[in-house]
Amino acid sequence: MRTVKRTYKAEYRPIADLITYSPMPTRSLEMIDPFLFLNHHGPQKYQPHNNGLPFGPHPHRGMETVTFILDGDIAHKDSGGNKSVIESGGVQWMTAGSGLIHAEVSSDKFKEEGGDLEILQLWVNLPADKKMTPPAYKGLQKDKIPMHSMDDGKVAAQVVSGNLNGTEGAFETMTNINLSTIFFEEGGVFRTEIPKENNILCYVIKGEIKINGEIIGPLNLVEFNNDGDELHIESLSDATLLFGHATPFNEPVVARGPFVMNSMEEIEQAYEDYQNGKLGSW
Repeated sequence: MRTVKRTYKAEYRPIADLITYSPMPTRSLEMIDPFLFLNHHGPQKYQPHNNGLPFGPHPHRGMETVTFILDGDIAHKDSGGNKSVIESGGVQWMTAGSGLIHAEVSSDKFKEEGGDLEILQLWVNLPADKKMTPPAYKGLQKDKIPMHSMDDGKVAAQVVSGNLNGTEGAFETMTNINLSTIFFEEGGVFRTEIPKENNILCYVIKGEIKINGEIIGPLNLVEFNNDGDELHIESLSDATLLFGHATPFNEPVVARGPFVMNSMEEIEQAYEDYQNGKLGSW
């Protein structure tokens, strides 16, 4: 059985009027290789005639963003010509690779009508030999992402990427990234096997869970030891988790603003390329 190394409470970091909790990075935890960054926006209710999400055009290079729309919507647009509006239950996966500019805002309908909003954004690293891969984007609505049921229906997993207990995820990935959103009814037990060398990402979005006798509440990120290949998670209430695992890259990580590379020289090159229009135009 995998054992818990430590839990980390997400830090409250509002962005304008957007409620935001940051589980990683924080003063206590830099990253869980290859998972770099996680922001939890909401839950909150927007009134009609709102300004929506504040993430206007900005660049990225050297990593991927995975965005989980738990409630509300996101209107995506990027310098590669991709556009979409992904609604509640949907997921968008963007490979920044060699670089692009994108915006993540609320749809005109959401800004006009308002409504509930809750979104997670995860940054996943790319290894050195894939950092300059061509950019790509894919957004899927809820009904296009497979669900895997466990424990007589008390546990339901939305399988985003990789493989969970035999169910293939909706997104093909460049690296060994397994990601799911897991929904528990009270008393439900989630069981899976994970290669001992893989690092686990486990964030409690809501509710209370128990792992190896340790009770973990909402807005906590769980770090595990690499000491077993079986994992059991029991829910003590209705609960929702962001869950994943991946093989660590064990490479140098240099992150500055929107760019994640392996050296400061590569970061400086990324800023120069952006300023010279090589990451696309808006």
